[in-house]
This record gives sequence, structure tokens and C-alpha cells, in this order.
Amino acid sequence: MTTKKKNLSEYTEENMPSAEKLAFGIIVSDWNPTITHTLYEGCRETLLKHGAKEENIYTLQVPGAYELPQGARILNKNKNIDATICLGCVIKGETSHNEYINMSVAQSLQNMAVATGKPFIFGLLTPNTMQQAEDRAGGKYGNKGVEAAVTALRMASIVDQLGDEKNSSIGFAKKQ
Repeated sequence: MTTKKKNLSEYTEENMPSAEKLAFGIIVSDWNPTITHTLYEGCRETLLKHGAKEENIYTLQVPGAYELPQGARILNKNKNIDATICLGCVIKGETSHNEYINMSVAQSLQNMAVATGKPFIFGLLTPNTMQQAEDRAGGKYGNKGVEAAVTALRMASIVDQLGDEKNSSIGFAKKQ
């Protein structure tokens, strides 16, 4: 699918569930802050727009993208969160470090989602250039932070409506 001249962050607002009774965690990487903080603003504004209460949005900043899963795990152990959104940006450089970081973050978030039954949303940009990152963080292709918030809201609503293994403790002890 080509992304030329297309805002990828468009969605049908009428079909969005309410976030009023849900709590969200947003983990934000400090690496590439002009990008990640723009993703954060889009994410937060979208959650608030759909009824999330300010006091039910928990934010944690971590040094880099590689630390996103650990930040998500820490926040989930300490707060009662319905969905966790991880936002970061790893721009390809001269080495293949980006591949290792991106795959590690994706795998870790998927493992936590499966183990806990809660959504852990991959909002990590994986561009080749800074321009591509800017295009996806409020630029011509929209804001991936908005898309991450929409995904978190929809998935948390599904879990709330249909249930999941809420009492699952595979690898994660539930805090008393």
C-alpha cells in the first residue's frame, strides 16, 4: 500500500467507543524528542477527545526506545491500566541497530499483551530518515500517536466487552 498523499491517521469517529471508564498508560521515549513528544501530544489529545479522564492517563518517560517495554511493565505493575501505548522513534543509521531495537520492542510488547490479556500498543516509528519521521509525527501522513491511541481505545473496549484472561499471571504476578 502506498502512502503518497494520504493521511494515515484518519478514522471514523462515530464508531469509536468511549474512553470514559478506561485508564491508559503512555510510555514515551526521550530519544528523538521532537518526534516522540509530538506523537505523545497526538495520542493524549485523542484519548481525551474520546472521553478519557486526565487523571486516568498515566505517562512515563524512558531514555530510549529499547526501554519502552520495561517502562510499560513497571507502569502496569503500579497502576490499574486497561491499555498501554508505547511511543518512540528509531531512525535507521549506518548500522543495523534499528532492526534489533525495533524487533525487540515489538516482540516484548506482544509477549506482555499475550501474557496479561491487556493491550500493549506498538507506537514506535521505524523510519529511514528524519523527514520520514516528521511526516508520520504530525506531518503529511498524519500522527502515529493518534493511531496508537485509537488502537488502544478499541482494543481496551474489546477486552472490557468480551473479557480476556484478566486474572492471568503468566510471567507477571498481579500486584495486591
